[in-house]
Amino acid sequence: MLPNLWLPYTQMKTAPAPLKVARTAGSRIILEDGRELIDGISSWWSACHGYNHPHIVGSVEKQLKIMPHVMMAGLVHEQAITLATRLTKIAPAGLSKVFFSDSGSVSVEVALKMALQYWRLRGKPNKDRFVCFHNGYHGDTLGAMSVSDPDYSLHKAFKNSVIKQYVIDIPSEEYAFAEFDSLLAAMHGNIAGVIIEPLVQGAGGMKFHSADILAEIHRITKKHGLLFIADEIATGFGRTGNMFACNEAGISPDIMCLGKALTGGTMTLGATLAAEEIFSAFLSDNPDDAFMHGPTFMGNPLACAAANASLDLFEREPRAKQVEAIEAQMTRELEICRGMPHVVDVRAKGAIGVVQLEPSIDVRVLRPKFVECGVWLRPFGDIIYIMPPFIISEAELTQLTQSVAYIVKNALPA
Repeated sequence: MLPNLWLPYTQMKTAPAPLKVARTAGSRIILEDGRELIDGISSWWSACHGYNHPHIVGSVEKQLKIMPHVMMAGLVHEQAITLATRLTKIAPAGLSKVFFSDSGSVSVEVALKMALQYWRLRGKPNKDRFVCFHNGYHGDTLGAMSVSDPDYSLHKAFKNSVIKQYVIDIPSEEYAFAEFDSLLAAMHGNIAGVIIEPLVQGAGGMKFHSADILAEIHRITKKHGLLFIADEIATGFGRTGNMFACNEAGISPDIMCLGKALTGGTMTLGATLAAEEIFSAFLSDNPDDAFMHGPTFMGNPLACAAANASLDLFEREPRAKQVEAIEAQMTRELEICRGMPHVVDVRAKGAIGVVQLEPSIDVRVLRPKFVECGVWLRPFGDIIYIMPPFIISEAELTQLTQSVAYIVKNALPA
């Protein structure tokens, strides 16, 4: 069936045949055989406005006729200029510069390179390592893998091939924060910064931490004069309840990474936002002091048009209220799973709902059962999770939560 395609995260020898999609609409994926699936994971958390939103489609079609692409070295265009300005206006205070790239993972690469070159330009080249956290995930490219969990992530096959970083647990109580403080004090001379997924660690298991914990990690990082990098690729654009997760903690990172929902899930685009202090370090009479990175398709006009249209929708449509309603409904309807056999935890944050199972359960075998229920969910690790489009109807969301409850009750081993 697939003589040439090589699929991601898939054992191609044993995996069942993938489902062929004919089209998408709203919160639904329509298969070639006519079946419709309610999409409970927004195409890897990106399709925040659902599929085929007419405003985004119209903006991309208009841009396609004008200019599908132009390089951004020595040239710029209005869509990128407008998008950069709009992002800095809605981002946490102080993030005044925007560097576009191809994807979320590349936006992390940009952030890491930006931090390393910043310290070299400041005369501190030994500051070339990062503090990151267990269960963290920042992308599949080499630098991003190095700051992800080396053992409990998708990257364990590469743990001996990436740069070794300082990987610790997210501190959650006084003694752990004291240890974090001591680590930064002791290794200050070769730490460039701290990188974290604020409030929710996504691919590491949808693990939540509080805004107070995030704020304290930020405070200690800045106490030692280190750079604080927020990876908001999954959490940005309303997913946790605020436009950005950092807003809930009242913090401003030095560098912030964006992707996924940046274009409303229409096409790939990444952005790395930086504070003025970071940007100004690169200003010099020496051409070699410029930031040395430049993806071919950075700031692609079609993608920027989609992103600008997506921001229009956040301004015009009640996305924050929709996320609030989704959180309340998932909290209420998933609660039935608590106390069921093999269930470890049930939790919800913004438009993220999680049923965590015992590690012994192979959740991958449950995936076809969700298709039988008419929904598209892809449990992984020890979790079944829901991250629906914000425009999902109450009835569609109920079908998702009821499918989870049904399968947890009836499809797990006794």
